Amino acid sequence: MTRIAGATILLPNGGWGMKPRIFAILLASIALSLAAGVPARAHHSFGVEYDVNKPVTLTGVITSIEWTNPHSFVYIDVKGADGKVTNWKFEGYPPGVLYRTGWHRDVTMKVDDTITVYGWQARTGGAWGHARDITFSDGKKLYFGPAPGTGDGGATPPPGSVPAPAPAGAPSN
Repeated sequence: MTRIAGATILLPNGGWGMKPRIFAILLASIALSLAAGVPARAHHSFGVEYDVNKPVTLTGVITSIEWTNPHSFVYIDVKGADGKVTNWKFEGYPPGVLYRTGWHRDVTMKVDDTITVYGWQARTGGAWGHARDITFSDGKKLYFGPAPGTGDGGATPPPGSVPAPAPAGAPSN
């Protein structure tokens, strides 16, 4: 039996082996090495990428739809006043949420459909945004993404969700 760096190379019964602790360290090292090579995709808040002060409403023809997690994307060609066509990318809910709110892949909207998107442009500008809702040529409207947050982590309730205080002298419940 020979030992090298704490690992047993040949067991007394003639088999090959390694101490469980050394084996666990080796396995963890391999796993960490593989994980380090995979790019991390961090989830983001609305305010990190999109500007609530840059609302957009654009009508265009769908060129592509990506039903992916953690976000779906729709791409539309929008014709500007100058006749120039710009391809916009809009981010929305993941496919599971879209399905639960009435969307059906390859049925609700398809490439070459004309839609109107309401949302907010990316902070960096350009033809990229977050879609809140999509209106179809027949007038039907569906949510494609959430409304922007307040940026306070949910500490401020949405307007109208908290009853106004009772006037002075009014009986309380």
